[in-house]
Order: sequence, then C-alpha cells, then structure tokens
Amino acid sequence: MIKIMLVDDHGVLRDGLKNILHLEEDLKVIEEAVSGEEALRKIDKAKPDIVVLDINLPDKNGVEITKEMKQKYKDVKILILTMHSHKEYFMSAIREGADGYLLKDAPSEQVVEAVRTVMRGESVIHPVMTKKLLSFHHQEEKQEKESELTEREKEVLVCLVEGLSNREIGEKLFISEKTVKIHVSKIFRKLNVKSRSQAVIHAVQQNLVPLP
Repeated sequence: MIKIMLVDDHGVLRDGLKNILHLEEDLKVIEEAVSGEEALRKIDKAKPDIVVLDINLPDKNGVEITKEMKQKYKDVKILILTMHSHKEYFMSAIREGADGYLLKDAPSEQVVEAVRTVMRGESVIHPVMTKKLLSFHHQEEKQEKESELTEREKEVLVCLVEGLSNREIGEKLFISEKTVKIHVSKIFRKLNVKSRSQAVIHAVQQNLVPLP
C-alpha cells in the first residue's frame, strides 16, 4: 500500500483527488494539509511514502516545502501538482529534490500512474514542461564530466529526455531492462545528479541532446 499525503489549500481539489486515489487498491491517502507549516508538522507522525504537493500555499510555497522535506526526510517522494507551468518554478522544484512535476490539467489516470511511477524510483515530468525545456538553450559552460558519457549512455540519456520508462528504453535500444538501469545509474554518477528529472534538465541545459 502506497501511503499518500495531500498538501493543497483547495478543499474541493483535495476531496476529488482523494476519491480518485482511493479507487485504486494500492493507494491510500493517510493525511492532508492546507499549508506548508501544517504539512511539516504532520509529516513526521504520518510517515507518508509520497507527498502530493501544490506550489501555491498560504504560507510557504511548494518549492520551499520540498527543500525542507527532502532535507529532513530523504526517503519521502514528492510529486508537485500545480497550475503553474513557469519553468522557474519547475526548475527550482526539481533542483530542491522533487521527484515529479505535473500540471493540474493532467487527466486523473495520469496522476494515479505518476504516483506509482515516482514510487518506483522514476520521475514524472508533464509534457508541457518537457517542451519548455527543449525550447531554450542554456549558456553556461559545459562540465568536463559530460565527455565521459559513452555513446550508449548518450542514447539512454536521449530516451530519458523523451520521457521513456526503463522498459520502453530497453525495447527501443534492444537491451534488457537491467542493462538500462545500469546505464541510468552511470549517467547519474557522471552528471552528478540524483534523479531522472535532474538528468533531463542537465541534458537540455548543457545541450547534450539534439534540440528540435
């Protein structure tokens, strides 16, 4: 059973989302909060597996809460669910450790699957945000570690940017899912990132993947 905490100050949205999640046998909402401070107070006692968190909160924003939660509870997964498609919010949330970023216009089934995906140790990025990432060039100096990526690792990295799962990457590159996981781990180490979302951001910022 995946234990979920919902953090959003809109009661109608929380109730609707809770009803949707409770239709799934493996998902259960065990706690709710309407503000960042309330969430920080409740998380220690509730011990959720994942926090579904809004950006707009009455006191602190979701980026600040993500940072504090990840510092104190490193194993807790955080899925941002927000109306904000600004890349500044998105990039800040990912940098602070968010495991996924969805917009509130996402279909309910996508939110449900996102919770499961994040709990598998993978990340979720709303397609709109991926397109925004691919629409701009980063001007900072490239890091030397990028040159250490093998050709196969670069192919896997492109697949990560495309949002493919380990299974889909394996099918596309004709390699086993286990081999994909090994390549992903090596990519994380070489790029000095901790999640797929961070790897995607780094890849686009440093022009490691072809832009459309």
